[in-house]
Amino acid sequence: MESGDLRIFQCVAQEGNVTRAAARLGYVQSNVTARIRHLENELGTSLFIRHNRGMTLSPAGELLLTYADKVVGLLEEATKALQATGTPSGPLRIGSTQTAAAVRLPELFSLYYKSHPQVSLSLTTGNSQVLIDQVVGYELEGAFIGCACDHPDLRAIPVFNERVFIVSSGMNADQEELYAKPILVYSRGCSYREILENWLRESGVHRPAIMEFGTLEAIISGVASGMGISLLPEIVVRQQIAGGMLRKHSLPAGKDHMTTYFITRKDAFISSAMRAFIDLIAQEYGMIESRPIS
Repeated sequence: MESGDLRIFQCVAQEGNVTRAAARLGYVQSNVTARIRHLENELGTSLFIRHNRGMTLSPAGELLLTYADKVVGLLEEATKALQATGTPSGPLRIGSTQTAAAVRLPELFSLYYKSHPQVSLSLTTGNSQVLIDQVVGYELEGAFIGCACDHPDLRAIPVFNERVFIVSSGMNADQEELYAKPILVYSRGCSYREILENWLRESGVHRPAIMEFGTLEAIISGVASGMGISLLPEIVVRQQIAGGMLRKHSLPAGKDHMTTYFITRKDAFISSAMRAFIDLIAQEYGMIESRPIS
């Protein structure tokens, strides 16, 4: 089994389509297909289930992907370690929840780029669980997540803590009306959604109507229109609250704050680009020390 075949397999698994994987890798489609067939013949099992919409991993393929992510990730770590220089440069892939990306990171990224223009900084957004999986799978060097993380392969450092509120439209709404409204949230794996669902469950609402949205802007607009309620940090909706578009409702003490953590792999090589990024987080937020990550 060659690393090149694992890279191709990993790409096809991520894309779910040979054509897209070939385009991403810069290979002809027939070559990608042949390499996947060769790998399946070598292992004596089918790695994909083929269907009209593309390809999905078979059980054997899902198992192999966990190893492929580790092998490819370690090879990339080795390359970075050998090519490392004292000057921050090269790619740096960071993940974040949409909320942190919208409010906290633009200024941070701007400051970083001004100091280190040779770094190719990229941002991927997703819910906390997806981001954890991507850091574990070496797809991201680090990520800002909205929940505590006890994964054995990851180090999690608290970055900032903020107060969160239930938000409804600017029209007056009593507590009973809040319980009756649908909740506007991201997909499962979102920490804000989990807190909101727990609050409703403790209030006696066990099966709330749920509307899933893909962006923070869509959630805010839906709440403002009276479609439902959501849970958001005050910093995100301060302007809408001041303008009367939204109204905030306090959570019980002890459940009204949320900490954002920055996670990295424990075994990851810390490049000069990542070191500079961690140092900037410590400088801007003052809640973490750069020393623990070495």
